[in-house]
Amino acid sequence: MSALDAIDRNILRLLRLDARMSNAKLAAEVGLSPSACLRRIRLMEEGGVIRGYTALINSSSIETAIAVIINITLERQTEDHLDRFEAAVKKYPEIQECFLMTGGSDYLLRVEVANAGEFERIHKEILSALPGVLRIHSSFSIRNVLASRAKGRR
Repeated sequence: MSALDAIDRNILRLLRLDARMSNAKLAAEVGLSPSACLRRIRLMEEGGVIRGYTALINSSSIETAIAVIINITLERQTEDHLDRFEAAVKKYPEIQECFLMTGGSDYLLRVEVANAGEFERIHKEILSALPGVLRIHSSFSIRNVLASRAKGRR
């Protein structure tokens, strides 16, 4: 995918606010015809700029989900160690997000569990078995204060 222009960046900004916005409304907002807008979106999807679409769920409205934030420190920070760790993390759907970090730990992971027993299983079977892990520090969330900017904020 070639470099993004101002219209592409505007499309992305609007999709971040409301990914369910109709193509016709999105096209009108960015000043394109619906077909030209859809073509740009498809190019960004095919080029990997847009990786997918998801729904943000209000955890308090359903019975599940305690978010656990996990800081991982690796034994070594060589390219090989980082690559092996990242490849392993991608194999586990339980790990919902993984960020390479600066600062006190190498990676920050997020998982959601129903209870402490489920986290114990993930810790024992997955986290402890990831390659090159030196230290695991986990924090359980009390509640989610902000998952995304509210629709319409710019």
